Amino acid sequence: MSPTPLIQFLDHRFKSEGANFGIFEYMDQQLLKSFRKALNSPKKIVIIPHKNPDGDALGSSLSLNAFLTKTGHESQIISPNEYPEFLDWMPGQNEILKFSQLPDESSERIEKADIIFTLDFNQLNRIDKMTPIVEQSNALKIMIDHHEHPGDYASITYSDSTIGSTCEMVFELISALDDDKIDPSIATCLYTGIMTDSGSFRFPSTTARTHQIVSRLIEKGAVPHFIHQKIYDTYSFDRLQLLGTALNNLTKMEGVPVVYITLSQKELNQNNFKKGDTEGFVNYGLSLLGISLAVIMIENEAEKIIKMSFRSKGSFDVNQFAKKHFNGGGHINAAGGVSHLTLAETVSRFRNAVADEKSYFDV
Repeated sequence: MSPTPLIQFLDHRFKSEGANFGIFEYMDQQLLKSFRKALNSPKKIVIIPHKNPDGDALGSSLSLNAFLTKTGHESQIISPNEYPEFLDWMPGQNEILKFSQLPDESSERIEKADIIFTLDFNQLNRIDKMTPIVEQSNALKIMIDHHEHPGDYASITYSDSTIGSTCEMVFELISALDDDKIDPSIATCLYTGIMTDSGSFRFPSTTARTHQIVSRLIEKGAVPHFIHQKIYDTYSFDRLQLLGTALNNLTKMEGVPVVYITLSQKELNQNNFKKGDTEGFVNYGLSLLGISLAVIMIENEAEKIIKMSFRSKGSFDVNQFAKKHFNGGGHINAAGGVSHLTLAETVSRFRNAVADEKSYFDV
């Protein structure tokens, strides 16, 4: 039987104090009380990001892990699998356990945990083979996530889909519990997640509060140009060649403001593809003048699927589009999906889906 969530949504408030506007953020008091009660004595804690963790999943996990360790808890991050090389510089990442590499040790940690935090996802199937192990655990489960339609597996649920990143939410929590514990390492991890999930602060989810938070993180020791270089200025020659292949495959659909990119397994292999190499490729399509929807479809022969990433501008809801047509979901302007058809069949299905939704475009 699923636990009854103590709190399901954050009542997001802040108060102004002159030049320090937004720094003295306070969370919903009942939610904060639940966190304080859960963490009022040293606990064995496991923190889990989603499979194929991105900057937000990793940044929120690393920052929370560092905070919990500093406050006397025995905390460990367990990632379902590997993450891209452009994230392997982040403070503390070398101590992450990867379930795909060490399943027995990871399972033992989960079984012995008093508390399990799940970050940047809200359905347990997002952690792949770890799902049944977490489901069977008697640990107190806490969800912190910013996606729509949260599941009911957690006893404490901090969920707000209006916030642009899980790292912003973790900042609010840490700041409310003990702002003095935010050091340069924690600030760096939080800044990284906010920057990557906001598209370098250009997505509609970026708010005044987002900038207030990153300002505070810079004051705490985050160095923006260093973090940006580590994430975006580390392309290998192969990755840049793969980008060229992707752009060469860019296709504009007639009569609608839609483009799509395809990458076959053969093309990935020819360019020595590594995990994370296609990160951000879909945004090139969306950068075209007049385009409202961009999609990238990437063949994965090992898993026998086509992975899809959707990005939109304006009111076109890719969360609903991905959910309706490609077993996916996410946010209004950014979502993921999957197809079990061939790459050619997936392209055809996508084109038909766009035709079905044509009335939702301004054409």
